[in-house]
Amino acid sequence: MHIAVAGNIGVGKTSLTELLAKNFDWDPHYELVDDNPYLDDFYTDMQRWAFNLQIYFLNSRFGQLKEIQESGKNIIQDRTIYEDAQIFAPNLHAMGLITSRDFENYARLFELMASFVKPPDLLIYLRASVPTLVRQIQARGRAYESSIRIDYLTRLNERYEAWISEYTQGKLLIIDTDDLDFMQNQEDLGFIVDKVNAELHGLF
Repeated sequence: MHIAVAGNIGVGKTSLTELLAKNFDWDPHYELVDDNPYLDDFYTDMQRWAFNLQIYFLNSRFGQLKEIQESGKNIIQDRTIYEDAQIFAPNLHAMGLITSRDFENYARLFELMASFVKPPDLLIYLRASVPTLVRQIQARGRAYESSIRIDYLTRLNERYEAWISEYTQGKLLIIDTDDLDFMQNQEDLGFIVDKVNAELHGLF
């Protein structure tokens, strides 16, 4: 079984992936942020490094999916290949940070890769307002994220909502996180666990 956690920067994907993996005894697959050779450069000079970053993510995510599908294990994944193609790359193109030529090349590459992989059995979408995202990004204190602009997060949120409103590739669980603290509050985590169980096993 393949579970995936999706959502904007700072929404809590990695934290929830870790907690659900422990609760359900799933193997977690994380987004390799610390090993990414482009992130620092991207946030310093988005126009120069946007295309390189998106190709890196696409390649990394495709390799991850191939590993997931060949493993035969129950796996929970932090972020999906669809977010790269439906949200981040189109947003950078709309901002003028990826040229139309490069974006079309990227889109064709994604379509080819997507034809070789299956969507997750359950997609968990974490929704949060921009103030919540900003607060959580500041709290984790990653240096390269200190220059993320509020309007950038806002545009990403809008694209996430548009994508999720049309998502039909499998089961979908939407969790509003503005009033939840699943890291510190066991009741909040239990609420999410119950929701996941209901989607996967029909338990209410």
